Amino acid sequence: MGTKGTATRSRLIEGARELLEAHGYAGTGLNQVLAASGAPRGSLYFHFPGGKDELVTAALETAGADVGAALAGLADDAPDAVALVQRMIDLFTTRMVESDFTKGCPIAAAAVDVAATNDRVHEVCTRVYSSWQRELAARFTVFGRAPEAADAQAWSALSLIEGAILLARATRSRAPLDRARASVALLLKDD
Repeated sequence: MGTKGTATRSRLIEGARELLEAHGYAGTGLNQVLAASGAPRGSLYFHFPGGKDELVTAALETAGADVGAALAGLADDAPDAVALVQRMIDLFTTRMVESDFTKGCPIAAAAVDVAATNDRVHEVCTRVYSSWQRELAARFTVFGRAPEAADAQAWSALSLIEGAILLARATRSRAPLDRARASVALLLKDD
């Protein structure tokens, strides 16, 4: 694939990603993706012969990798697990506030839409969330937690973050994220 083809594919993925985050799977149509990306219809089926699901999975995998990279970057200079999770919440809070509550977690809206209806997209969402959990657990072990405790606390922290994002978006308020940030120390306290 040439440079132009790669750029077109990237535009399609980025357009889908933006729409998925704001509107979920059901609210993201291929015509909207074409309009957002500026790509011709023929390019969509050239780059994604499997149609919407293939494009959506590529968009979610890209978004998941970006958040995973951000998580790794935040972890590199975090002094402890509490600070790491608080920085993650700050990252999502900034995204949400700057988008007037149309964005937050790039996976959540699609994940909720397809949980019981689309196995292919559901598997991608599950894989992305699991990768974030593993990254958190790995970092928690660096901060001195036993692997089993790190694994459990990573799921708890991810659940706290995703729940706060959902509530913040539903209420169009950053208050749930601020409360989640304040409770991280209690959630992750050493026993």
